[in-house]
Amino acid sequence: MKINRFQTRIVALPSESGPLTGTAASTFIVLQLWSDDGIEGVGYGTLVPQIMVKPLKVTIDSLSENVIGTNPMNIEQTIGGLLTTASNGNISGLLCHAIAAIDIALWDIRAKAMGKPVHKLLGGFTDRIPIYASGYLWRDYSLDQIAETGVRLLSEGFTAMKLRLGGEESAAKEVERVKILREAVGDNIDIMIDINQGWTVTQAISMGREIEEFGIYWLEDPVAHHDFAGQAKITSTLDIPIASGEYHYGLPPFHYAISNRSFDIPMIDLMRVPGFTYWMKVAHMAEAANLKVASHLAPELMCHAMAAIPNALITEHMPWGLPLFQESLTIKDGDLVLPSNPGLGLTLNEIDVERYSVG
Repeated sequence: MKINRFQTRIVALPSESGPLTGTAASTFIVLQLWSDDGIEGVGYGTLVPQIMVKPLKVTIDSLSENVIGTNPMNIEQTIGGLLTTASNGNISGLLCHAIAAIDIALWDIRAKAMGKPVHKLLGGFTDRIPIYASGYLWRDYSLDQIAETGVRLLSEGFTAMKLRLGGEESAAKEVERVKILREAVGDNIDIMIDINQGWTVTQAISMGREIEEFGIYWLEDPVAHHDFAGQAKITSTLDIPIASGEYHYGLPPFHYAISNRSFDIPMIDLMRVPGFTYWMKVAHMAEAANLKVASHLAPELMCHAMAAIPNALITEHMPWGLPLFQESLTIKDGDLVLPSNPGLGLTLNEIDVERYSVG
């Protein structure tokens, strides 16, 4: 079996409220790979600014040309070879985003060829995983919107949800937002807080102490992602678990952060690591350190990696990429139920992919 052709398309999906509204950060480079016996694998690259969308497509095209003629069963060899030959010793940036798309599509082909879901080939630990609502409670929401959205998410079956902080001019107003959400959803619902690197170390410690009375599940990216020492200080000071890692490229930053206990919960991004092959390496690295991991974005893909490992904590439900596919996610009693179809269990929604294709 060999890869014999590919196709890429830029697809700009409309986004709902949140940081992507009116931007091209919800733009995907959709990749299709085909084997010479007709098996199709689907992947995508995303999470780059508007100015980098076309360069990302060029990078995916160039690397995909180098995949032609390779055996999709030899994913470690193929992905390792691309990283070695294309990185010039620096594994980061567009290279990772492009390789992620290829890696995902290769795993889709491999699993389809073997008649198994991807999560069974990656490890096969479970068939359902906890999930939390992430793309809904934004910094520009009023207090009434926070309460109403929290209640709505409960009615949709979520038992955990993420609130963004860092947009208010006073600590008291930040605390009030957490208080309103907790009162709206009750004490039995898990609440995550995401700062997106917006605070200083001193602010993070001070604010963490202010909000810990509300039973916060984790505090995410309170300071700059590269401030390993600052994160370690916050982690060792607060009782609230610190989650971080989504901004890291490749294995070395995770090795350093985990070794130095810079955070409690490694959050691994599929696009930046890159792909399932390297995502699993970080997950196992965390397991060796007795740490549970969380996923970042792309629940339709990340569910497979999270269901494959014994140290998965909870999966992020950020639904930006779901319109690319015909299938929806099945959420039951706060869990995401894994698909049982071979491969990723996803079929491109060609009508919308063509409708929103650009350039």
